[in-house]
Amino acid sequence: MRIVAEKSGLGLRTVQRVLSGEELTAKLTTVLSIAEALRVELQPIEVASSHSVRQQQAKRKAAKLAAMVQATSALEAQAVPEKALREIEEQIASQLIQGSRRQLWSS
Repeated sequence: MRIVAEKSGLGLRTVQRVLSGEELTAKLTTVLSIAEALRVELQPIEVASSHSVRQQQAKRKAAKLAAMVQATSALEAQAVPEKALREIEEQIASQLIQGSRRQLWSS
């Protein structure tokens, strides 16, 4: 990976994150630099529509945020019932879809 980093002009840690799949939002220029350093050709394929990708991200992030609410409530001995937790997730996901892209994709 050190050699790939040198050939691509990227930092070693960046290359490690991208190639390990840890960096899910890598810039296209970064991915192309790594591909060029590895001498591989990338061919785009449509896996899902941008709308479905945004929905999936909103659901993942909503589940994470709702779990934080559940953990906080559990600490106070007032755990949120499962049905209410799912409703919270749906509301959060809806707000994320309607909100800014930055809010949707930030950690």
